[in-house]
Amino acid sequence: MAREFVVTADGGSRGNPGAAAYGATVSENGVLLAELYDLLGIASNNVAEYSGLIAGLKKAHELDPQAKIHVKMDSKLVVEQMSGRWQIKHPDMRELANQARSIHPMGLITFQWIPRAENSHADRLANKALDSGVPAHSKTILNYLTERLVSDEVPTTIWFVRHGETTLTPTRKFSGTGPMDPPLTDIGIAQAGAVAKEIAARKPEFLIASPLMRTIMTAKEVSDATGLEPIFDDQWVECDFGHWEGLTPSEVGEKHPEEWTGWLSSLSYRPGGGESYAEVYSRVVAGIIDLVEKYPGKKICVVTHNIVIRAIAAYAMNASLESMYYVDILPCSITTLAVWPSDGLRALKSLSERVVAK
Repeated sequence: MAREFVVTADGGSRGNPGAAAYGATVSENGVLLAELYDLLGIASNNVAEYSGLIAGLKKAHELDPQAKIHVKMDSKLVVEQMSGRWQIKHPDMRELANQARSIHPMGLITFQWIPRAENSHADRLANKALDSGVPAHSKTILNYLTERLVSDEVPTTIWFVRHGETTLTPTRKFSGTGPMDPPLTDIGIAQAGAVAKEIAARKPEFLIASPLMRTIMTAKEVSDATGLEPIFDDQWVECDFGHWEGLTPSEVGEKHPEEWTGWLSSLSYRPGGGESYAEVYSRVVAGIIDLVEKYPGKKICVVTHNIVIRAIAAYAMNASLESMYYVDILPCSITTLAVWPSDGLRALKSLSERVVAK
Protein backbone atom coordinates (compact mmCIF):
# COMPACT_ATOMS: atom_id res chain seq x y z
CA MET A 1 0.00 0.00 0.00
CA ALA A 2 1.35 3.41 -0.99
CA ARG A 3 2.25 5.82 1.76
CA GLU A 4 0.28 9.07 1.94
CA PHE A 5 1.83 12.37 2.96
CA VAL A 6 0.14 15.69 3.67
CA VAL A 7 2.15 18.77 2.68
CA THR A 8 1.15 22.20 3.92
CA ALA A 9 2.95 25.22 2.50
CA ASP A 10 2.86 28.98 2.72
CA GLY A 11 4.99 31.98 1.94
CA GLY A 12 4.97 35.69 2.52
CA SER A 13 6.66 38.92 1.56
CA ARG A 14 6.92 42.02 3.69
CA GLY A 15 6.58 44.60 0.97
CA ASN A 16 5.46 42.44 -1.98
CA PRO A 17 8.08 42.44 -3.29
CA GLY A 18 10.17 42.65 -0.16
CA ALA A 19 11.91 40.41 2.35
CA ALA A 20 10.32 37.01 1.68
CA ALA A 21 10.30 33.56 3.24
CA TYR A 22 8.48 30.26 3.01
CA GLY A 23 7.32 27.59 5.45
CA ALA A 24 6.20 24.00 4.83
CA THR A 25 5.41 20.82 6.73
CA VAL A 26 5.26 17.15 5.80
CA SER A 27 3.17 14.74 7.86
CA GLU A 28 1.91 11.17 7.67
CA ASN A 29 -1.14 9.85 9.52
CA GLY A 30 -1.12 12.97 11.66
CA VAL A 31 2.55 12.57 12.61
CA LEU A 32 4.79 15.52 11.74
CA LEU A 33 7.81 14.33 9.75
CA ALA A 34 9.45 17.60 8.74
CA GLU A 35 9.33 21.35 9.20
CA LEU A 36 10.95 23.45 6.47
CA TYR A 37 11.51 27.20 6.30
CA ASP A 38 14.00 29.67 4.86
CA LEU A 39 14.47 33.27 3.75
CA LEU A 40 14.43 33.97 0.02
CA GLY A 41 15.83 37.48 -0.15
CA ILE A 42 13.64 40.00 -2.02
CA ALA A 43 10.65 38.33 -3.67
CA SER A 44 6.88 38.53 -4.09
CA ASN A 45 4.20 36.71 -2.11
CA ASN A 46 3.53 34.35 -5.00
CA VAL A 47 7.19 33.42 -5.37
CA ALA A 48 7.35 32.73 -1.64
CA GLU A 49 4.23 30.55 -1.80
CA TYR A 50 5.58 28.51 -4.70
CA SER A 51 8.90 28.17 -2.90
CA GLY A 52 7.11 26.67 0.11
CA LEU A 53 5.33 24.20 -2.16
CA ILE A 54 8.61 23.20 -3.84
CA ALA A 55 10.35 22.68 -0.51
CA GLY A 56 7.50 20.53 0.81
CA LEU A 57 7.31 18.40 -2.34
CA LYS A 58 11.08 17.84 -2.34
CA LYS A 59 11.06 16.61 1.23
CA ALA A 60 8.05 14.34 0.66
CA HIS A 61 9.66 12.90 -2.47
CA GLU A 62 12.89 12.32 -0.54
CA LEU A 63 10.98 10.38 2.12
CA ASP A 64 9.22 8.18 -0.45
CA PRO A 65 9.36 8.78 -4.23
CA GLN A 66 6.26 6.61 -4.73
CA ALA A 67 4.03 8.14 -2.08
CA LYS A 68 0.71 9.87 -2.63
CA ILE A 69 0.91 13.54 -1.64
CA HIS A 70 -2.02 15.75 -0.65
CA VAL A 71 -1.05 19.42 -0.73
CA LYS A 72 -2.98 21.93 1.36
CA MET A 73 -2.40 25.67 0.85
CA ASP A 74 -4.31 28.89 1.51
CA SER A 75 -3.04 30.34 -1.78
CA LYS A 76 -5.92 30.04 -4.23
CA LEU A 77 -3.58 31.09 -7.02
CA VAL A 78 -1.05 28.31 -6.49
CA VAL A 79 -3.68 25.61 -5.90
CA GLU A 80 -5.67 26.51 -9.02
CA GLN A 81 -2.58 26.90 -11.21
CA MET A 82 -1.03 23.63 -10.05
CA SER A 83 -4.38 21.86 -10.52
CA GLY A 84 -4.45 23.10 -14.13
CA ARG A 85 -7.64 25.11 -13.76
CA TRP A 86 -6.02 28.53 -14.07
CA GLN A 87 -3.56 29.67 -16.70
CA ILE A 88 -0.09 30.80 -15.61
CA LYS A 89 0.65 34.00 -17.48
CA HIS A 90 3.69 35.31 -15.62
CA PRO A 91 6.94 33.70 -16.88
CA ASP A 92 8.46 33.54 -13.39
CA MET A 93 5.40 31.70 -12.09
CA ARG A 94 5.48 29.30 -15.04
CA GLU A 95 9.10 28.46 -14.24
CA LEU A 96 8.30 27.81 -10.57
CA ALA A 97 5.23 25.73 -11.46
CA ASN A 98 7.29 23.63 -13.88
CA GLN A 99 9.90 23.14 -11.20
CA ALA A 100 7.22 21.97 -8.75
CA ARG A 101 5.76 19.57 -11.33
CA SER A 102 9.16 17.99 -12.00
CA ILE A 103 9.74 16.91 -8.39
CA HIS A 104 7.19 14.10 -7.95
CA PRO A 105 4.82 12.28 -10.33
CA MET A 106 1.89 14.65 -10.74
CA GLY A 107 -0.54 11.74 -10.88
CA LEU A 108 0.27 11.06 -7.24
CA ILE A 109 -0.37 14.65 -6.08
CA THR A 110 -3.67 16.33 -5.22
CA PHE A 111 -4.19 19.98 -4.26
CA GLN A 112 -6.68 21.51 -1.85
CA TRP A 113 -7.32 25.13 -0.93
CA ILE A 114 -7.80 25.67 2.81
CA PRO A 115 -8.60 28.84 4.80
CA ARG A 116 -5.63 30.72 6.19
CA ALA A 117 -6.59 29.74 9.75
CA GLU A 118 -6.12 26.07 8.84
CA ASN A 119 -2.65 26.72 7.43
CA SER A 120 -1.27 28.32 10.58
CA HIS A 121 1.67 25.90 10.99
CA ALA A 122 3.23 26.68 7.60
CA ASP A 123 2.43 30.38 8.03
CA ARG A 124 4.11 30.39 11.46
CA LEU A 125 7.24 28.79 9.98
CA ALA A 126 7.45 31.42 7.22
CA ASN A 127 7.14 34.19 9.79
CA LYS A 128 9.67 32.45 12.02
CA ALA A 129 12.16 32.63 9.16
CA LEU A 130 11.46 36.31 8.66
CA ASP A 131 11.58 37.14 12.37
CA SER A 132 14.60 35.08 13.38
CA GLY A 133 16.79 35.63 10.37
CA VAL A 134 17.18 32.08 9.08
CA PRO A 135 19.80 32.32 6.33
CA ALA A 136 18.80 33.38 2.85
CA HIS A 137 19.99 31.24 -0.03
CA SER A 138 22.65 33.84 -0.76
CA LYS A 139 24.27 32.97 2.55
CA THR A 140 26.31 29.79 2.68
CA ILE A 141 25.28 26.92 4.90
CA LEU A 142 28.85 26.82 6.20
CA ASN A 143 28.59 30.39 7.47
CA TYR A 144 25.23 29.69 9.03
CA LEU A 145 26.44 26.51 10.71
CA THR A 146 29.43 28.38 12.12
CA GLU A 147 27.15 31.08 13.55
CA ARG A 148 24.87 28.52 15.17
CA LEU A 149 27.74 26.50 16.65
CA VAL A 150 29.12 29.58 18.39
CA SER A 151 25.73 30.89 19.51
CA ASP A 152 24.63 30.97 23.14
CA GLU A 153 21.74 28.57 22.61
CA VAL A 154 22.23 25.18 24.24
CA PRO A 155 21.45 22.37 21.78
CA THR A 156 19.67 19.17 22.64
CA THR A 157 22.41 16.52 22.68
CA ILE A 158 21.41 12.94 21.94
CA TRP A 159 23.76 9.98 22.29
CA PHE A 160 22.42 7.08 20.26
CA VAL A 161 23.87 3.79 21.51
CA ARG A 162 23.51 0.61 19.51
CA HIS A 163 22.89 -2.46 21.65
CA GLY A 164 25.62 -5.02 22.33
CA GLU A 165 26.35 -8.21 20.42
CA THR A 166 23.52 -10.75 20.27
CA THR A 167 23.46 -14.40 19.27
CA LEU A 168 22.70 -13.26 15.69
CA THR A 169 25.26 -10.47 15.38
CA PRO A 170 28.42 -12.50 14.50
CA THR A 171 26.72 -14.08 11.45
CA ARG A 172 25.04 -10.78 10.46
CA LYS A 173 21.64 -12.40 10.37
CA PHE A 174 18.64 -10.12 9.99
CA SER A 175 17.41 -9.22 13.45
CA GLY A 176 14.43 -6.91 13.64
CA THR A 177 11.29 -6.88 15.77
CA GLY A 178 10.36 -10.52 15.22
CA PRO A 179 9.65 -13.23 17.79
CA MET A 180 13.30 -14.36 17.96
CA ASP A 181 14.11 -11.24 20.04
CA PRO A 182 17.70 -12.39 20.71
CA PRO A 183 19.44 -11.57 24.01
CA LEU A 184 22.96 -10.25 24.42
CA THR A 185 25.84 -12.70 24.47
CA ASP A 186 28.48 -12.56 27.20
CA ILE A 187 30.51 -10.39 24.82
CA GLY A 188 27.48 -8.14 24.32
CA ILE A 189 27.02 -7.73 28.06
CA ALA A 190 30.68 -6.73 28.41
CA GLN A 191 30.27 -4.24 25.55
CA ALA A 192 27.18 -2.80 27.24
CA GLY A 193 29.07 -2.40 30.50
CA ALA A 194 31.87 -0.52 28.75
CA VAL A 195 29.59 1.86 26.88
CA ALA A 196 27.56 2.41 30.06
CA LYS A 197 30.65 3.78 31.83
CA GLU A 198 31.36 6.12 28.93
CA ILE A 199 27.77 7.38 28.82
CA ALA A 200 27.75 7.88 32.59
CA ALA A 201 30.84 10.10 32.26
CA ARG A 202 28.92 12.31 29.82
CA LYS A 203 26.13 12.80 32.40
CA PRO A 204 22.90 12.33 30.45
CA GLU A 205 19.68 13.60 32.01
CA PHE A 206 17.32 11.08 30.41
CA LEU A 207 17.61 7.45 29.27
CA ILE A 208 15.32 6.14 26.54
CA ALA A 209 15.43 2.69 24.96
CA SER A 210 13.80 0.41 22.44
CA PRO A 211 11.74 -2.24 24.28
CA LEU A 212 13.44 -5.28 22.70
CA MET A 213 15.46 -7.78 24.72
CA ARG A 214 18.87 -6.69 23.40
CA THR A 215 18.20 -3.00 24.04
CA ILE A 216 16.57 -3.68 27.40
CA MET A 217 19.70 -5.55 28.51
CA THR A 218 21.99 -2.79 27.20
CA ALA A 219 19.86 -0.08 28.79
CA LYS A 220 20.04 -1.89 32.14
CA GLU A 221 23.82 -1.52 32.13
CA VAL A 222 23.47 2.18 31.29
CA SER A 223 20.81 2.57 33.96
CA ASP A 224 23.03 0.94 36.58
CA ALA A 225 25.92 3.24 35.67
CA THR A 226 23.93 6.47 35.48
CA GLY A 227 21.15 5.94 38.01
CA LEU A 228 18.60 6.90 35.35
CA GLU A 229 15.38 4.92 35.00
CA PRO A 230 14.95 3.87 31.34
CA ILE A 231 11.90 5.05 29.41
CA PHE A 232 10.97 2.38 26.84
CA ASP A 233 9.57 3.70 23.57
CA ASP A 234 8.50 1.76 20.45
CA GLN A 235 9.63 4.73 18.35
CA TRP A 236 13.20 3.40 18.58
CA VAL A 237 12.70 -0.29 17.71
CA GLU A 238 14.68 -1.86 14.89
CA CYS A 239 13.41 -2.20 11.33
CA ASP A 240 10.91 -5.06 10.97
CA PHE A 241 12.40 -7.64 8.58
CA GLY A 242 9.32 -9.85 8.47
CA HIS A 243 10.02 -13.43 7.44
CA TRP A 244 13.67 -12.57 6.74
CA GLU A 245 14.22 -12.65 10.50
CA GLY A 246 17.10 -14.97 11.41
CA LEU A 247 18.36 -15.34 7.83
CA THR A 248 21.72 -14.16 6.51
CA PRO A 249 21.81 -11.91 3.42
CA SER A 250 23.06 -14.82 1.30
CA GLU A 251 20.21 -17.03 2.57
CA VAL A 252 17.65 -14.37 1.67
CA GLY A 253 19.20 -14.08 -1.80
CA GLU A 254 18.93 -17.84 -2.30
CA LYS A 255 15.46 -18.39 -0.81
CA HIS A 256 13.78 -15.13 -1.85
CA PRO A 257 15.71 -13.79 -4.88
CA GLU A 258 12.89 -11.53 -6.15
CA GLU A 259 12.40 -10.02 -2.70
CA TRP A 260 16.14 -9.48 -2.35
CA THR A 261 16.30 -7.69 -5.70
CA GLY A 262 13.28 -5.58 -4.81
CA TRP A 263 14.80 -4.53 -1.51
CA LEU A 264 18.11 -3.55 -3.09
CA SER A 265 16.36 -1.48 -5.75
CA SER A 266 13.92 0.51 -3.63
CA LEU A 267 14.04 2.07 -0.19
CA SER A 268 10.25 1.84 -0.15
CA TYR A 269 10.36 -1.98 -0.37
CA ARG A 270 9.34 -3.83 2.78
CA PRO A 271 11.87 -6.64 3.41
CA GLY A 272 10.11 -9.89 4.21
CA GLY A 273 6.83 -7.99 4.29
CA GLY A 274 8.11 -5.92 7.23
CA GLU A 275 9.11 -2.25 7.29
CA SER A 276 10.89 -0.29 4.55
CA TYR A 277 13.94 1.85 5.13
CA ALA A 278 11.84 4.87 4.08
CA GLU A 279 9.35 4.05 6.83
CA VAL A 280 12.14 3.68 9.39
CA TYR A 281 13.50 7.06 8.30
CA SER A 282 10.12 8.73 8.75
CA ARG A 283 9.69 7.14 12.17
CA VAL A 284 13.15 8.25 13.26
CA VAL A 285 12.69 11.84 12.08
CA ALA A 286 9.43 12.06 14.00
CA GLY A 287 11.19 10.63 17.05
CA ILE A 288 13.98 13.19 16.94
CA ILE A 289 11.52 16.05 16.55
CA ASP A 290 9.57 14.72 19.55
CA LEU A 291 12.73 14.48 21.69
CA VAL A 292 13.84 18.03 20.90
CA GLU A 293 10.38 19.44 21.60
CA LYS A 294 10.06 17.51 24.87
CA TYR A 295 13.64 17.95 26.13
CA PRO A 296 15.00 21.23 24.67
CA GLY A 297 18.64 21.81 25.60
CA LYS A 298 18.88 18.52 27.54
CA LYS A 299 21.29 15.57 27.28
CA ILE A 300 19.68 12.30 26.31
CA CYS A 301 20.89 8.73 25.79
CA VAL A 302 18.82 6.57 23.43
CA VAL A 303 19.61 2.84 23.28
CA THR A 304 18.53 1.61 19.86
CA HIS A 305 19.55 -0.33 16.74
CA ASN A 306 21.73 -0.45 13.62
CA ILE A 307 19.21 0.56 10.93
CA VAL A 308 17.69 3.24 13.16
CA ILE A 309 21.09 4.89 13.67
CA ARG A 310 21.83 4.66 9.94
CA ALA A 311 18.63 6.63 9.34
CA ILE A 312 19.67 9.15 11.98
CA ALA A 313 22.99 9.68 10.18
CA ALA A 314 21.22 10.26 6.85
CA TYR A 315 18.81 12.73 8.44
CA ALA A 316 21.54 14.58 10.35
CA MET A 317 23.57 15.20 7.21
CA ASN A 318 20.52 15.82 4.97
CA ALA A 319 21.85 13.00 2.80
CA SER A 320 19.81 10.89 0.40
CA LEU A 321 18.06 7.86 1.83
CA GLU A 322 20.35 5.68 -0.29
CA SER A 323 23.18 6.69 2.05
CA MET A 324 21.69 4.30 4.61
CA TYR A 325 23.08 1.43 2.55
CA TYR A 326 26.63 2.74 3.00
CA VAL A 327 26.74 3.08 6.79
CA ASP A 328 27.21 0.36 9.40
CA ILE A 329 27.06 0.87 13.15
CA LEU A 330 29.25 -1.10 15.56
CA PRO A 331 27.66 -2.85 18.56
CA CYS A 332 27.63 -0.57 21.62
CA SER A 333 29.09 2.35 19.67
CA ILE A 334 27.97 5.94 20.25
CA THR A 335 26.55 8.26 17.59
CA THR A 336 26.13 11.86 18.75
CA LEU A 337 23.56 14.30 17.36
CA ALA A 338 23.11 17.93 18.41
CA VAL A 339 19.89 19.76 17.53
CA TRP A 340 19.27 23.46 18.23
CA PRO A 341 15.63 23.76 19.37
CA SER A 342 14.93 27.27 18.08
CA ASP A 343 15.41 26.44 14.41
CA GLY A 344 16.02 22.69 14.16
CA LEU A 345 19.58 22.98 12.88
CA ARG A 346 21.30 19.66 13.43
CA ALA A 347 24.91 18.52 13.50
CA LEU A 348 26.28 14.98 13.52
CA LYS A 349 29.14 15.17 16.04
CA SER A 350 30.22 11.51 16.02
CA LEU A 351 29.29 8.34 14.15
CA SER A 352 29.69 4.76 15.41
CA GLU A 353 32.21 5.87 18.03
CA ARG A 354 33.87 2.68 19.31
CA VAL A 355 34.07 2.15 23.06
CA VAL A 356 36.66 -0.38 24.22
CA ALA A 357 36.18 -2.28 27.46
CA LYS A 358 39.00 -1.54 29.92
